[in-house]
Amino acid sequence: MTPIMGSYGIGIERILTCAIELYHDKDGMILPPSIAPFDVVITPANNSDAAQREAARKIYESCLALGLDALLDDRDERPGVKFKDADLIGVPWRVVVGKKLVSGMVELVERKTRRSTDTAIDQAAAAVKEKLG
Repeated sequence: MTPIMGSYGIGIERILTCAIELYHDKDGMILPPSIAPFDVVITPANNSDAAQREAARKIYESCLALGLDALLDDRDERPGVKFKDADLIGVPWRVVVGKKLVSGMVELVERKTRRSTDTAIDQAAAAVKEKLG
């Protein structure tokens, strides 16, 4: 009789599946930062607004300079579509560049708790870095 052997290991797919099973809600995945595809997504609420676009790009570049894995969502979509997409893929933090820009502020949103805090635009990248530990 020929021996038959099976091999079962823990791979990336199994780790991700377990994480999604543990951490999700009706809007999608809530991935731990260590396995999320990005640390933060920077989203200009109105991409046709040049000031929002430029501020989002500066925050994105600041995030990269701090070693964060950042995504700039500068698509010509409604803000809700962009927020939903970020939720679906489990990005732990979102920086929203919107109407508060005129007062020098952006919104920092945690995916896990949905808590939102206003942060000075020049401190947004550092705030995300600090939150990620």
